[in-house]
Amino acid sequence: MSRLERIARQSDKAYAARHDLSRRGFLMTSLGAGLAFGFARSAEAAQHFPSAGTLPGGGAFEPNIWCAIAPDGSVNVNIIRAEMGQHIGTALARIIADEMEADWSQVGITYVDTDPKWGLMVTGGSWSVWMTWDVFRQAGAAARTVMVDEGAKILGVPADQCTARNGVVSAGAKSISYGDIVARAKPTRSFSPDEMAKLPLKPAGERRLIGQATTALDIPDKTTGRAVYGIDARLPNMLYGRPKLPPTRYGSKVQSVDDSEARKVAGYERYIVLEDPSGTVPGWVVVLATSYPAAIRATDALKVTWVAGDTAHVSEDDIIAHGRDLIGKPGGTRIFDDPGNAQAVASAHRTIEREYITTSVAHYALEPVNALARLDGDVWEIHCGHQWQSLWLPVMAKALQVPDGKVVMRTYMLGGGFGRRLGGDYAIPAALASKEIGGRPVKLVLTRSDDMQFDTIRSPSLQSIKAGLDEHGAISAMQYHVTAGWPTQVMAPAFMAKGLDNQPYDQFALSGADHWYETGPTLVRAISNDLANRTFCPGWLRSVSAGWTPWALECFVDEAAHESGHDPLDYRLSMLTAQGRNAGKAPSSIGGATRQAAVLKRVAEMAGWGRQLPPDTALGLATTFGQEREMPTWTAGVAQVHVDRKTGVVTCQKLWLVLDAGTIVHPDGALAQTQGAALWGLSMALFEGTRVEQGRLAAHNLDNYTPLRIADVPDMDIVFMENTEKPSGLGEPGVTVIAPAIGNAIFRAVGVRLRTLPMRPDDVLAALRDQTRS
Repeated sequence: MSRLERIARQSDKAYAARHDLSRRGFLMTSLGAGLAFGFARSAEAAQHFPSAGTLPGGGAFEPNIWCAIAPDGSVNVNIIRAEMGQHIGTALARIIADEMEADWSQVGITYVDTDPKWGLMVTGGSWSVWMTWDVFRQAGAAARTVMVDEGAKILGVPADQCTARNGVVSAGAKSISYGDIVARAKPTRSFSPDEMAKLPLKPAGERRLIGQATTALDIPDKTTGRAVYGIDARLPNMLYGRPKLPPTRYGSKVQSVDDSEARKVAGYERYIVLEDPSGTVPGWVVVLATSYPAAIRATDALKVTWVAGDTAHVSEDDIIAHGRDLIGKPGGTRIFDDPGNAQAVASAHRTIEREYITTSVAHYALEPVNALARLDGDVWEIHCGHQWQSLWLPVMAKALQVPDGKVVMRTYMLGGGFGRRLGGDYAIPAALASKEIGGRPVKLVLTRSDDMQFDTIRSPSLQSIKAGLDEHGAISAMQYHVTAGWPTQVMAPAFMAKGLDNQPYDQFALSGADHWYETGPTLVRAISNDLANRTFCPGWLRSVSAGWTPWALECFVDEAAHESGHDPLDYRLSMLTAQGRNAGKAPSSIGGATRQAAVLKRVAEMAGWGRQLPPDTALGLATTFGQEREMPTWTAGVAQVHVDRKTGVVTCQKLWLVLDAGTIVHPDGALAQTQGAALWGLSMALFEGTRVEQGRLAAHNLDNYTPLRIADVPDMDIVFMENTEKPSGLGEPGVTVIAPAIGNAIFRAVGVRLRTLPMRPDDVLAALRDQTRS
């Protein structure tokens, strides 16, 4: 067991040291003469989390924006990322508190409301620690610098004779706490960006919080029930709303509404046919009532006639067939297109070509999506848990037809996000309904069946891979085509990346295909499936394209190894040469493919690759770089599976995972996130998924949507490589290698190759029958 594993599994002994905070928390600057690293404002809704101040979105950076030190020594850290179970506040607070040399038992966190000065507010892509690392280290260094300088003055010694440790500045036998420094000196120093960049940062060997076992700051309130989620929000005089959803995601129009039966429901108030200038919720009708049970019953009773959009008869098969047609035509965006690719494939000793499919996947968050909206003076308040406030504030302003500055989102915890709350379609109808009734608060909650119907799903995908092999069976050239619905194109086109010839593409519908293997002249092409985009709203779901591209690539590599008579492990290692574009670069991908090779070797050793196993039982492996080339989390996994030839049931007996995510800031959170991600990867590999039928998802609830159950959870052995490189993401990489590792294990166990996710028992039995006939 590694040091990080031991740390991650240690019991937390520090809860007793935490302050007994009120529900609204503790605003550092309300304590009189505080050293202000944030600006307090009064709470507008008694149940959402405390908000402190605003941050610069551009211009001069002020380290005093990110944290506050009070005269009693308490430290508050402002968090602009969403808390949805990943303990992000704890991880980020560790960074600033470590560099500051704060007393961790005195540290608290504040999840702030929206304000342009905070800059980009987004929680997704496993970006949070990676994006915040440099900024928070500098902010902590600025706070430490002020404490040492002002403490030295009070102690009457030069600053270079002072040290800071655990919230105290010391010089020989003299010492003074941070709180006393604040109370006596009342420091006000600020720093320019250039000054911030020049501040000395602690070497890795002097870190005392990062990578260590410490209290997760959000756990006590979650445990006692004091944590407040969006669905908990209450405001005086509010009405409850539920949407009546049209037959298609886009293009539906209301023809008539009959509420005669709805009027029989006690508490029913009225219905509203939404007119949405933003185009987010076309054809939606919202039912209002004095209680949510009444809203549910009245919505079920409401009779609405629509003219459906033109995708009312589109099926999953139609979307996949359209993707196949697109791959066969020119177009799309080239990400790699090495000179001589076509000739290298055509002249190869032999070629292999395969097609891989993944089906639609829903988010199905534990907390149904919800939002509470009201007009307060001339400002619209949207109370909800959300992952990408900066993207949806302008959309809500457009829907409400007000200036951007007249909408604010109040921050709550999220009872599950996984990318669903990167979209904001659930907040728009709450705001429009409130506007229709003069700004009175409206709390709109979608049932889980409602959300499933129009979830921003992980799009079905089709991938076609062709490779040329040399006389030794090595891949000498590759052509890789990926087509799916593009969530960034639909919801955030300005955030799309640029490929060759400056052509835009959705990086979140391709990442993983731009692999770190040496495969000779290589073509990688991303293609938007426009039929998918028109039929549903494609969304970002945990690991996004990295949930389907490693499935295809790593299964294909295994197939190439088998065709060539090579061991799958050795075959992969031979391609991880770290040459050319695969060499890596500072600051995030130092070492390049050599680090991917290292995790692959380590996981193979852990799993005992090559050992004998019982009949119909085998190991399968896979490796990838987690999410994005610019922020790789080097990941390798091995799955041990048993296949029942009579029933087709695949049992995953154990998973081994090794990840190199650079510096592990919060070991317990890292382990929890990787476990959860791996289990979702397992769920999507063997159990979870649905199909588009008649323009929307066939599954609406857990009676016909079947994610992983607890009885199917295997043993897991997870290791993080220890190093001091810049941290990368850990929320999603654990998903990426599970499905291909299982698919490869199934082949090694019983000799059948499955190329569609999920791999259900009927698929296994069909493949075994085909095997027998052949």
